[in-house]
Amino acid sequence: MSQNSETGQNRVVGCPREIKSQENRVALTPGGARQLVRQGVAVLVESGAGRGAAYSDVEYLSAGAEIVPTAEELFARSGIIVKVKEPQAIEIERLREGQILFTYLHLAAHRSLTETLVATGVTGIAYETVQIGRRLPLLEPMSEVAGRMSVMVGAYHLAKHAGGRGTLLGGVPGVLPGRVAIIGGGTCGTNAAKVSTGIGAETTILEVSSERMTWLDTAMPAARTLYSSEAALLEILPGTDLLIGAVLVPGAKAPRLVTREMVGLMREGTVLVDIAVDQGGCIETSRPTTHEDPVFTEEGVIHYCVANMPGAYARTSTQALTSVTLPYLQLLATAGLEDACSRAPELLGGINCHRHELTCQEVGEAHDLPWKAPFS
Repeated sequence: MSQNSETGQNRVVGCPREIKSQENRVALTPGGARQLVRQGVAVLVESGAGRGAAYSDVEYLSAGAEIVPTAEELFARSGIIVKVKEPQAIEIERLREGQILFTYLHLAAHRSLTETLVATGVTGIAYETVQIGRRLPLLEPMSEVAGRMSVMVGAYHLAKHAGGRGTLLGGVPGVLPGRVAIIGGGTCGTNAAKVSTGIGAETTILEVSSERMTWLDTAMPAARTLYSSEAALLEILPGTDLLIGAVLVPGAKAPRLVTREMVGLMREGTVLVDIAVDQGGCIETSRPTTHEDPVFTEEGVIHYCVANMPGAYARTSTQALTSVTLPYLQLLATAGLEDACSRAPELLGGINCHRHELTCQEVGEAHDLPWKAPFS
């Protein structure tokens, strides 16, 4: 396919309704659709796609988008599919060679999804592997939501009526506060610590980067930092009320840092939240759950392991996501894939598969699959 024909095809952007369980976000706000339309891009939105985030079809129509009644029609007519979550089985069947899929993919945690997506011939650009220096700009907003939310859900499930130990994290005058341990001092961990310290909990952030710990000590004096190691975890877990796993290796499967035996050191009725579960989880006893059935108990500890946490606050998350993805979507739709990557080289790192080949090293290593750099 020539660059010109590719660019022409890409001028049709399709935004389907998310069909993953309890996923209420939508990949494009009406305001984002309006900006694309002003640039001469046709925008197709599946009917009802924005309902979970409190956006009506009328708002998209007013922005200049076309409302399409079915996902089948939307996928068939679109050159770029913009989504929130990885494609589900029925959506993979609708993808075709030459299309661009722009969404969160998290392929390192899903070998079967990786293989089926590569087989479609689609160009899969994963939000979570677009990287500028050490930053992951398209993941950061959702990490901020998930980090802040982790303390909120953890505090709720610590309540006795929710099955927890009955500890109020912030304490009250004359009573010591609860203890929160956060593994990882990146965007997720920092935002979890903001809420944790804000409600008065005793907060410890475990981190391996001395540079990051120095920054955290300065920026968050109410939290303590601790070099993350097996010995450190063994020391603090027996007294921890809420454990938050906020570890991320860009594009790769999350490292398992907390073993089942370590979880067993925590007291009955305490809570852990594994934010990294969408990348395989950093806690051995974790397994993905949904907003419909978010928790389970292992080793006497309540596990909250929802794989799409920001979906609970769909409107805020949708607005935050569109604000960072829209500039790249505009570039892909108006310039074409290769030109867009020339203008924004960080997009190259986002390409996880292209023309029937896996193109992300971390995903290849996670599944022991061959890979090659895109356009090589």
